[in-house]
Amino acid sequence: MMKLLTAAAFAAALVAPGAVADMAANKDAPFAAKALEIYKTAVETRTAQGQGLVPQLAEYLASEFRKGGFPEEDIHVLKVGKTAALVVRYRGDGSSGKKPISISAHMDVVDALATDWTRDPFKLIEENGYFYGRGTLDDKLGMTAVTTNFLRLKSEGWVPNRDLIIAFSGDEETGMLTTRALVNEFRALTDSEFVLNADAGGALIAEDGGTPASFGLQAAEKTYVDFELTIRNPGGHSSRPRDDNAIYELADALKKIQVYKFPVNYNDLTLAYFRGTGPNTPGDLGKAMSKFAADPKDAWAIKTLRANSSTVGTTGTTCVATLLTAGHAVNALPQSATANVNCRVFPGEGVQATMETLKKIVGNEGVEITMLGDPTETDASPLRDDVLAAVRRAIDIQYPGLKIIPAMSSGGTDGMHFRAAGIPSYGVNGSYIKGSDVFAHGLNERVPVESFYANVAHWYVLLKEIAG
Repeated sequence: MMKLLTAAAFAAALVAPGAVADMAANKDAPFAAKALEIYKTAVETRTAQGQGLVPQLAEYLASEFRKGGFPEEDIHVLKVGKTAALVVRYRGDGSSGKKPISISAHMDVVDALATDWTRDPFKLIEENGYFYGRGTLDDKLGMTAVTTNFLRLKSEGWVPNRDLIIAFSGDEETGMLTTRALVNEFRALTDSEFVLNADAGGALIAEDGGTPASFGLQAAEKTYVDFELTIRNPGGHSSRPRDDNAIYELADALKKIQVYKFPVNYNDLTLAYFRGTGPNTPGDLGKAMSKFAADPKDAWAIKTLRANSSTVGTTGTTCVATLLTAGHAVNALPQSATANVNCRVFPGEGVQATMETLKKIVGNEGVEITMLGDPTETDASPLRDDVLAAVRRAIDIQYPGLKIIPAMSSGGTDGMHFRAAGIPSYGVNGSYIKGSDVFAHGLNERVPVESFYANVAHWYVLLKEIAG
């Protein structure tokens, strides 16, 4: 269970708007042109796995920091295999007497094929009030905002009361080897009191516009783990079918996983999320959130939440088939069939226990179940008054008084590795977007132009408040 704020402090963070200086959030704001220049360069650098271009983007950003007045000894392009990480230290005066704060984001993207997209995915295109391109949302939006504001604040002569450290990873979408390196091999460069994560957080705007219901501050993540299921068979000629068939046996195993529902689980954070979000969510979904927060055993609430793809992951562990490989020839019986089952494990349940559950579900010793990789399991980060206060001020420039609701991500970010290394992480990116505009990892990824500039303004206030 995570440690929550005192009731008074949490209530203040939820509802008390701070007095915030007027902030321009448009293309005419200070450094907005530089932000667009960085964004365009980043989006048009195809930093997908196998392209080998993450080091190129890291070097470009490093050159911008050098030109912006950051000393060479505070800029580090760290090669990790065929990719790279970037660390930049913004020196403070030490007046706070506290350890540095790191700011994380990632430079890589999921690949995209031009033949599938309506527009070239690796050209930043402004059209009908949107910026289109791979990574415009995930995560070159946050990366650009943080970079721009380091440059702007430096140009203004601002000196933080403690060091601020950019820690940009280069393979968040794949192996996360750079993130592991940042918190282990290069820990001396990134050791911090806590992390602000630009790859999580934000708010969903209603489809008809208006003020969002709340701002989600990511303070926990489920554990990402892949399991490989394999069936082997002697095979043979397809004109002589056998009763046992690798493809059919694997299909039977996957159907059992499909219908199985992992036990309902919850923690203080997820209950707080449903309690805060429910009253502002229309229809049965909102009612179910409130009912679940009051009674996590309410059968109707559980059924309703689990029927919705946006909330099913918050009620417990989920496992789903994502890849299939089988057979070796069209006229031969399959000698093997393999499937990948991707699981997002609720904090505290454990990946080993999840694998044992899969074995019981399948109930076939002939199915080999292998855990892939080295999953990272973490607990929730304790909520902090200083983080909530700084986020409160940043939100108020756009939506004064908007509720801040702690949230657990079902997907994975670099935050998990910082948490695993003992550094709390908080997803606080200022992305305000309609649900219908969320195309991260998908076709025609896009971000509203106004949201791009709003996020740049959000980080300007956030950085000054957290270390001012």
